[in-house]
Amino acid sequence: MNASPRIVILGAGFAALTAVRELRKRAPRAHLTLVAPKAEFVYLPSLIWIPSGLRQGSDLILPLNRFLKDHGVEFVAGRVTGLSDGGRTVLTDSGPIENDALIVATGGRFIKKLPGIEHALTLCEGVASAEAIRDRVNAMSGGRIALGFGGNPNEPSAMRGGPMFELLFGLDTLLRRQGKRDRIELTFFNAAAEPGKRLGEKAVSGLLSEMAKRRIDTHLGHKPLGFTEKGVDTEGGHINADLILFMPGLTGPAWAPDSGLPLSPGGFFQADEFCRVKGAERVFVAGDAGSFPGPDWMPKQAHMADLQAKAAAENLLLALNGKAPTARFKVELICIVDTLSSGILVYRDLKRSLLFPSLRMFHWAKRFFERHYLKAFRE
Repeated sequence: MNASPRIVILGAGFAALTAVRELRKRAPRAHLTLVAPKAEFVYLPSLIWIPSGLRQGSDLILPLNRFLKDHGVEFVAGRVTGLSDGGRTVLTDSGPIENDALIVATGGRFIKKLPGIEHALTLCEGVASAEAIRDRVNAMSGGRIALGFGGNPNEPSAMRGGPMFELLFGLDTLLRRQGKRDRIELTFFNAAAEPGKRLGEKAVSGLLSEMAKRRIDTHLGHKPLGFTEKGVDTEGGHINADLILFMPGLTGPAWAPDSGLPLSPGGFFQADEFCRVKGAERVFVAGDAGSFPGPDWMPKQAHMADLQAKAAAENLLLALNGKAPTARFKVELICIVDTLSSGILVYRDLKRSLLFPSLRMFHWAKRFFERHYLKAFRE
């Protein structure tokens, strides 16, 4: 390996920052370059708390200047537009960036193809969307909120349902606190008859039981057809709604087709069990931008992105030394479905699937983990 190999990391989310930590720990002399539109990290898991006021947007946007300096990382502000030379050159709107090895950790993007999608708000698009949801809910004195999530028809596992369950239960708690729940109805809709099945069989029954306990209406097993100002149209009929909150399925980055690298049916970078992009030399992927071998319930979540990033970083350095990869990431789902006052803990790996009932301690555990994770950026 070169004494100072040029390693480029694309993105500024969980996978990208974990990759930076792992690379710097294992290769103190490597030249690391991080490419992202802004030198900031948005802690997406806590967007669910913005509508209730438990968090403000400014709490979740962390500048990366000190993190980058502490880890000796060069930052390039730019948007990726493609790759050339088999990944050895990253094309950006700020100019080309050459590398000896590359990690793609830009995340995915939402599929915005349903007719009338502009009438729905998507929580995980960022702080602005979460704040828009907060303002719309606070302005309501009555009516109905319809919440749901979709998938990628070409890659069914590419969905993010957990935050919508959290938003659903959190809004129920919030509206009760505000004294408006008896005037504002909640309806959860999904194309699957058993939503959340990827969390495990016990999770499905647990989530549906929680909805019933909270008097949340359900419209399940009917594919959404589109949205209007008046509600949601599905194959099973129309849902009247004054506010629509919808999480579309995921696909790969917009520039992926211009990368020259193989993509999965769902539009993600096709990776092997070592996080190597197939058909490319010294190009790795971690997080939501990749399609990985494994069970169909493998989650698109921050914890999984961290595990993949560690494996990608280790295998990248082995590749630079001309060695075969050895690091495989663990397939593991850990999710606390927060309700604003308590939490339902879901765990799943290749051997077991567990569900722990709603307890206040899990809500505080989620807050503690947030504080612990962000400590590195706030000190």
